Amino acid sequence: MEMFDLSLIWALIIGFGIMMYVLMDGFDLGLGILFPFAPDEDARDVMMNTVAPVWDGNETWLVLGGAGFLAAFPLVYTVFLPALYIGVFLMVAGLVFRGVAFELRFKSRRERRGRRLWNLAFSGGSAVAAFAQGAVVGTYIQGFETQNGVFVGGAFDWLTPFTVLTGIGIMVGYALLGTTWLILKSEGYIQAWAYKLTPPLLLAVLVIFGIISIWTPLVNEVVWDRWFGHLQVIWILPALTLLCMYGVYWAVKRQRELLPFMATLGMFFFTYLGLIVSKWPWLVPPNYTIWDAASAPESQLFLLLGVLFVLPFVLGYTFWSYWVFRGKVRAGEGYH
Repeated sequence: MEMFDLSLIWALIIGFGIMMYVLMDGFDLGLGILFPFAPDEDARDVMMNTVAPVWDGNETWLVLGGAGFLAAFPLVYTVFLPALYIGVFLMVAGLVFRGVAFELRFKSRRERRGRRLWNLAFSGGSAVAAFAQGAVVGTYIQGFETQNGVFVGGAFDWLTPFTVLTGIGIMVGYALLGTTWLILKSEGYIQAWAYKLTPPLLLAVLVIFGIISIWTPLVNEVVWDRWFGHLQVIWILPALTLLCMYGVYWAVKRQRELLPFMATLGMFFFTYLGLIVSKWPWLVPPNYTIWDAASAPESQLFLLLGVLFVLPFVLGYTFWSYWVFRGKVRAGEGYH
């Protein structure tokens, strides 16, 4: 193996990009899922305005992850796109609908009918995109039916009871991110509503993620062997996830504002690490590792130089945008 393993470096970069997307766009999608249940239209204005300045920047990380796979691991596209075509299409369509709704909802002149239409586009697009992301993750856990580097399964192999559960789990998890984000960014009756919703959502996440954690080793032998073959230090990851869940509950009971959101981010972060540890180094399970799926080293190196140049600017812009738009969002005020 080379002194600098380019495939490993690319795996770390793409993994970082996907993690950033989940953490940063998760609360964005979660607010959309919660949209139909908001107390009133003013609350919906506040919810949308809390993310209006940053939502498009959040999705930059999705572009980075997708483009990175194409550049560094083309086999991923060879297998994933035919296997997940419908799921990926639903995700993209959902993101398009909610992206359009961000602008047109505030510009709608027909207050009731127009707002109702774009509210539906925002909430429906968010729910569909979140479910599709969860189903894609579930399919990745299950593995793909491949022969000679080509997907040979059916168009609906991705849709199983397990992937439906993972899709629902991501929706509920994103909704929890949404309420804790709203606790941080709102005040008054809107914040009180977010406080009220957080404990039942946390309980739902605990139950669904618990079922998924039990079910996952049963659908994948590699995961079973990784976690139950012999006790390892990786068991600290679910312990830290549970600790973060307790942190959310503790912080909400004491009416803290920042800690519930940070603890929820921690919950997703350690769950994400647990998934990586469970499947490493299989990039296209069950047959292909990151080295099997890698493009030519020359291609990886050429593109890596560009990514390493651009990445600091993306991180800097992300930090700057959140800093500039820090603080509470109030009814009648906001980005629009």
